[in-house]
Amino acid sequence: MVFVQTDAPVNPGNSGGPLINVDGEVVGINTYILTQGGGNEGLGFAIPSAVVALVYPQLKKYGHVHRGETGLGIQAITPSLAAGLNLSTSWGVIVSDVVPGSPADSAGLKVKDIITNVDGRPVESLPSVGTRLFMRTGGEHIKLGVLRGSEKLSFDLLVVEVPHDFDRLTDLVDPDKNLVSKLGVVVVEIDSKIAAMLSGLRIPSGVIVAAKAADSKVDVSLATGDVIHAINGAPVDTIESLRSALDRLKPNASAVLQIEREGKLMFITFQDN
Repeated sequence: MVFVQTDAPVNPGNSGGPLINVDGEVVGINTYILTQGGGNEGLGFAIPSAVVALVYPQLKKYGHVHRGETGLGIQAITPSLAAGLNLSTSWGVIVSDVVPGSPADSAGLKVKDIITNVDGRPVESLPSVGTRLFMRTGGEHIKLGVLRGSEKLSFDLLVVEVPHDFDRLTDLVDPDKNLVSKLGVVVVEIDSKIAAMLSGLRIPSGVIVAAKAADSKVDVSLATGDVIHAINGAPVDTIESLRSALDRLKPNASAVLQIEREGKLMFITFQDN
């Protein structure tokens, strides 16, 4: 990934905050710093605003990023790699893999092709090519310039979007009926159909978090995809049973949710307000 380099110190207090230019425009999100002393001296880096603009709406809607796929694997050319493969250049980007049946395969790209330009822009480095490929969504096309031996070739590469089973949950959500306002989430009850979509589910019951509620100020550490199995030890099988258990909590009482996240069971505590 390409990052914006900055001299602004990136500390625990401002990482994740906006990087602003002299015109007051957000140009990135502060991410990390390279420092030898462990302090705020060194080189700061920020995620470019263009990447944020692509990723944020998807994270808000789906809880994950829809990545366009081409079936193309790429690597940076090093002097030793160039010598071993007898390449005509000792720098740049080489195709290391073409997945059978993928758009890259259908377009005619081959392993050892050297990418010279993307959409007419010269290739500078592996991160620059990777970012240009990452910033594409399903249905878009990428124009690739390639050097194959001594032959210069051009390819039109289709980007496809790999379907994500979890996205189908959004079709089952009614924002009014599925909202659990006390947790600030929208949930879906797990039935046999949904359980089949969730491979590796440890406990085949409960409710799954389909989205965070828009504009909710509730501070509960739930994420999209979490499965709520119990509250204060009592099993949760339906949305109504979850709401009823929350309604029975006394004001300012502590509560514990048992959830399943990425195949692991864990407890989350919160205080009812």
